[in-house]
Amino acid sequence: MSTIVSRLDITQIFCDVDDFCKQWESLWQQVPQLPSTKGERRSKSRMDLSEVMTIVIAFHGSGYKTFKEFYTLHVLPGWRGAFPNLVSYTRFIELMPWCLMLLCCFLHTRTGEITGISFIDSTPISVCHNCRAHAHKVFKGLVKWGKNSVGWHFGLKLHLIINDCGELLAFKLTSANVDDRQPVPDMTKNLIGKLFGDRGYISQKLFEELYERGLQLVTKSKKKMKNRLVKLIDKILLRKRAVIESVNDHLKNICQIEHSRHRSVFNFLVNLMAVLAAYTYLPKKPSIDIYPKQLPALPPALF
Repeated sequence: MSTIVSRLDITQIFCDVDDFCKQWESLWQQVPQLPSTKGERRSKSRMDLSEVMTIVIAFHGSGYKTFKEFYTLHVLPGWRGAFPNLVSYTRFIELMPWCLMLLCCFLHTRTGEITGISFIDSTPISVCHNCRAHAHKVFKGLVKWGKNSVGWHFGLKLHLIINDCGELLAFKLTSANVDDRQPVPDMTKNLIGKLFGDRGYISQKLFEELYERGLQLVTKSKKKMKNRLVKLIDKILLRKRAVIESVNDHLKNICQIEHSRHRSVFNFLVNLMAVLAAYTYLPKKPSIDIYPKQLPALPPALF
């Protein structure tokens, strides 16, 4: 079976995760802990959370369709030398929710460099087929109906911001009926330069709010809007906005961020964080090359 595991440096992932967990543990011990209840039992698994996180991240770059197949056919027989304290598949599933907070914090250490050129987009995360939406129970009360250019879907919506190198800068998860413009101010607090989005982000109020913070929102105009002057470089970059669509395609078709097999909200969130973390380790990410090469006649002011 041709997998993508070989394209991910598992050793590097484990070293990064393990170093992060050790640093987190040293800081956590400095925080005053709540007193234990009399008779309370605090059991500890023989697997470290860093090992659990590494395996979950590796799955989303493995090419396997299901985690059970990956764990039973690939990890248990092949990785016992690297992870001598492996537990059964059932026990591992029980351990996964315990690494959710650490995965969230670790993911924030994997964000890319702010280059001044950013792209924003959202992609739907369906939790089940539309025909089964009325009977869905796992995410009851958390998901809504949403509509995009493709059609209706029942689930959530993932908002992403990347730089021109395809590196992840910010992300946010909302229900599917949330307007794309709503989470933008919160996601762009540390960004500067230019932010390119589709027509769904057109808003004069949002533009002015971001512009006051040093971030220019650039979008295409709608048909009924008046013509406006746009710099040549902005027109070029608007045409390159498809790079974030390629990122969404990677997340869905390679890292499997969307499927209907979740049986727990916490395990869904663990998988979501692991997918984004796995993406940051891909050696080749969708990116654009906008800098001129061997074009001395091109005015540098355009860049």
